[in-house]
Amino acid sequence: MNHRIIVLSLSILAVSSCAEDYTSTDYLKRVVQKLEQIESATYWVQTENWNPGDTAASSTNNQYVESYRNPSDTTVGSSWAIFSNEDKARLVFAYDGTMRTIIYDDVKEVVIDSFNVRRMPFRPVSPPFFNYTEHIIKYILENNDSTLLEQKDLGEEIYLKLTILEDRQVEFFGKAHYMPANQYTYDPTSIYELWIDKKSNLPRKVRREMSHSITVRTVSNYDFNNLIIENFAATEYFPQGYEIRQYGQTGKRSRPDALLGKKAPEWTLQTNDKEEMSLSDLKSKVLMIQFTSVSCGPCKISIPFLKELSMEYEKKRFDFVSIECTSKNTDVLKSYMIRNDFDYTLLLSTKDVLDKYSITSYPVFFILDENRDVIKVIKGYRKETTDREIRALINTLI
Repeated sequence: MNHRIIVLSLSILAVSSCAEDYTSTDYLKRVVQKLEQIESATYWVQTENWNPGDTAASSTNNQYVESYRNPSDTTVGSSWAIFSNEDKARLVFAYDGTMRTIIYDDVKEVVIDSFNVRRMPFRPVSPPFFNYTEHIIKYILENNDSTLLEQKDLGEEIYLKLTILEDRQVEFFGKAHYMPANQYTYDPTSIYELWIDKKSNLPRKVRREMSHSITVRTVSNYDFNNLIIENFAATEYFPQGYEIRQYGQTGKRSRPDALLGKKAPEWTLQTNDKEEMSLSDLKSKVLMIQFTSVSCGPCKISIPFLKELSMEYEKKRFDFVSIECTSKNTDVLKSYMIRNDFDYTLLLSTKDVLDKYSITSYPVFFILDENRDVIKVIKGYRKETTDREIRALINTLI
């Protein structure tokens, strides 16, 4: 049964019978036809990543992209390379239909993932802009899901807002994929917004919103069908002197447990009230530092346990702080604390602190003794199991 609900918001301008209706299904079909004519594309893309509750993007980057339609790849349907600049001197990422390539400049490594280590029903890559928007619009036209669609004629562009009201989040890795249900998905609603330029009849901007993250991509300076896919070889852009390793193999990057037995690196960070707090300000006999993220499911699951810990021990015996790693302003800390009903200390991290502690995933717990030596590092969180492990360590040390 088709549960689809469509809400059309027409332009406030009068529309004569002979004028094109830019909010019609026929217009969206024309946009798809235009997108299907793109065999190759070069363009600049600005990507903004936001955390829910943020008043500023947590990261923004501008990159140059070469992309190709790749019919032989039945998963994503494209091959592409992302560069830091138009001269293509520095490769950032590439996907050729069989593998993805990720560059780590800080340790001079090229990591190749052929999708054999972690097998999934889709390939977890962010498709190039025109592939991505083409599949979103095709989904609008073809889906039988429970959805809301808002269309507006804004004058020079058409605005679309697709809200998917399914019991699982929907992502586009090429075609639409329904994400596996998990305990960390608190709201499965998926929202996609598109801005389509009337002159070109092509999307220029897309916004994706999930309960855990928001992404905005805007393209400019695009050029079509002047590249040949047979000439595409990601390996020709690999940086010279970089070590090549397979995904899953141990790399050169430092790990958090490299700090075991060493002094915890000093830091001074901002609280949610924009006051400064330093590691040296914390005087308890045993101290725990949790590196967390407002967009991390396991981190959120750990909050009830942390609330219990904050009341179980005298501050002079045990204390802890959480450090938010993926936001850029303290407003996020405030809203996260309110939404999750806790008042223990939450600090805003800096890149320098993340580098010193080798943080690349969340959560990570560091247990420090009274000399501020790192006694234990725990990566990840499992309810009850991690609770018992941390409590046992605290009770041993105090």
